[in-house]
Amino acid sequence: MSHELLRRIDAAVASVRAHSDLTVRVGVVLGTGLGGLARMVEVQASIPYEEIPGFPVPTVESHSGRLLVGTLAGTPVAVMQGRFHRYEGYTLQEVTFPVRVLRALGAGTLVVSNVSGGMNPLWGVGELVLIDDHINLLGDSPLVGPNVDELGPRFPDMSEPYDRELQRIAMSEALELGIQLHRGVYVAVPGPQLETRAEYRMLRALGADVVGMSTVPEVIVARHGDMRVLGLSIITDACLPDALEPVDVHRIIEAARAAEPHLTRLIERVVSRI
Repeated sequence: MSHELLRRIDAAVASVRAHSDLTVRVGVVLGTGLGGLARMVEVQASIPYEEIPGFPVPTVESHSGRLLVGTLAGTPVAVMQGRFHRYEGYTLQEVTFPVRVLRALGAGTLVVSNVSGGMNPLWGVGELVLIDDHINLLGDSPLVGPNVDELGPRFPDMSEPYDRELQRIAMSEALELGIQLHRGVYVAVPGPQLETRAEYRMLRALGADVVGMSTVPEVIVARHGDMRVLGLSIITDACLPDALEPVDVHRIIEAARAAEPHLTRLIERVVSRI
């Protein structure tokens, strides 16, 4: 199995290399409604996921499903326009396979972005959150099964899943840009249904500030491969149990796109310093 995974990674890398031989330094994963950063990239290659062996195809609205290879703020990057989720029917190994490929392309840093429900009553819709830690309630791990020693250790340390120095840079750049940037804990749940009032109370009691359905598996695999990770989230709906209002995906995407320019500027500034 280990040789099969390495073969699949090599095949995907070869497919990307056929379009661009750029050695990537930073991988970026763009979440729901967050494709705008792609316009900031000086693109060498734009590759549909279906042309890359082993890449799933996203089924969620606003996930365009392309890998962009080029430069952002002068830094060689590979940007994923769209990610994959367990609720789409993919295994966590399939969800995180692209992160393995980004690492094999040379990326030593992974920037993950997402949208989330805000459970901290002091934070508002449209505000940005710097992810300092996470809670995995997906009921699974992408590392389950035989370990591939060439990719990372059997028991990777997770005492610092999100790089402290990258957080410091992000906070400094946000201050200079005049962007409100909170720091908090992200909890990943399976979805696709949103949470009940009782579930929001439970998640808040566990210590989470924001909730979503992605990101954590990607971070686990990145840390398994000793990549530095920066996580950023946009709060797109208020998840306060005693004042909970119905929400749908269209409102979430609208909120994400309204706040996206702040996220885009912040990521560009941070990447320029990596």
